[in-house]
Amino acid sequence: MFQTIDYLCFQILVMELTLTTPALLFPTVSLILLAYTNRFLAIAALIRKLAGDYNAKADKRLADQIQNLRIRLRLIRDMQMLSIFSLFLSVLCMFFLFSGEELVAKYIFGAALISLLISLGMSLREIQISTRALSIQLKDLGEDVKLWDPIKDLVKRKND
Repeated sequence: MFQTIDYLCFQILVMELTLTTPALLFPTVSLILLAYTNRFLAIAALIRKLAGDYNAKADKRLADQIQNLRIRLRLIRDMQMLSIFSLFLSVLCMFFLFSGEELVAKYIFGAALISLLISLGMSLREIQISTRALSIQLKDLGEDVKLWDPIKDLVKRKND
């Protein structure tokens, strides 16, 4: 364990970090934020619609869907905050590189990457929740309609 930490610290010390390295995150984070914002707006519109439907007719399924969307909305908000924090850390890293504090800049850049990585992991979780909700909705429609699952299809082919 300590050998791994020592190795990582050594790699950070010998790694070359230029002013353009943290700038590489700018277009990536911008596109990710655009995608997250589109998800956020779509879910917010759906919640408004379902809340109106629920007020007209109290249905447990609608309440469950709204609860699911509330969870997804929180996840997307947190994903956005972590992405913005990653962008903030990238700019801060550039500031420290500009002022000659390369070691501090390296640690800040590492934190920016970790923040972006956590945001992407949360995005995967939000997609899982979304897909599961759609599967439940499609189950109500009947067994004829199913979401395509390439893993299940692959396993099925290997078993046949």
